[in-house]
Amino acid sequence: MAALMDYARMFSLQGRTALIAGASRGIGLAIAKAAAAQGANTVLAARSTGVLEDQVQALREAGLSAEAVRLDVTDTESIESVAAACGDVDILVNVAGTNIRKRFQDYSPEEYERIMQTNLHGIVHLTKVLGARMVERGRGGKIVHIGSLMSVLGLPYLSVYAMTKSALAGLTRVLAAEWAHADIQVNCIAPGFILTDLNRDMWQPEHMKGWLAGVQPNPRLGTPDDIAGLAVFLASPASDYITGQVIASDGGYTTTAKWPFEPSL
Repeated sequence: MAALMDYARMFSLQGRTALIAGASRGIGLAIAKAAAAQGANTVLAARSTGVLEDQVQALREAGLSAEAVRLDVTDTESIESVAAACGDVDILVNVAGTNIRKRFQDYSPEEYERIMQTNLHGIVHLTKVLGARMVERGRGGKIVHIGSLMSVLGLPYLSVYAMTKSALAGLTRVLAAEWAHADIQVNCIAPGFILTDLNRDMWQPEHMKGWLAGVQPNPRLGTPDDIAGLAVFLASPASDYITGQVIASDGGYTTTAKWPFEPSL
């Protein structure tokens, strides 16, 4: 029984504070709920404070520890304010992001800057501030970036988005090496085709669903919960020996291929 209790603690976030940046919906909200369920004092951060307050109330009514803070990752003052208000953070999960699908030559300077600021520059600043505090206090920590398939491969009409997500993959590897002395593990999740409010319309046509079934071993679209479990694992003591990794949760899309060949009997 003692050994089972040890394993239970390996996957527990009890006594830890987790900040989820971009927690108002989709993947971020699913991760926040999962972290709270595993015992973390979970800070849900996003611009939509009304939505956050509703989610926090629901978590508290379920007996979990949660709070909401307003965070705009495009605003340096907002990032600094959240970092100051949250104090010591043991787990940082960077989910906040946006996307515009266009041909590369059609992006306006304003669109380019908005994607870069939301997906990369703001995340970098938040990670710098909270990560430096983790280093200084000397008690270790976990940082989980939410990247993308674009962290590891290319698809059309996602050039600027791909630049930001590729940069997060590179940052993951470097920080894992740089902050290892402080017992901080840094990893990146590369979600596959996850159905959320941001892409729901894109997946409505039957030809899109048929394409996915033809190229991906697990033919279904993923859900935010498919990412939440991996994020909580990477935030837990069970992942202490895993760092600097970009881990795809994608139904096998990036590592396998399907073809119509069938062997004869």
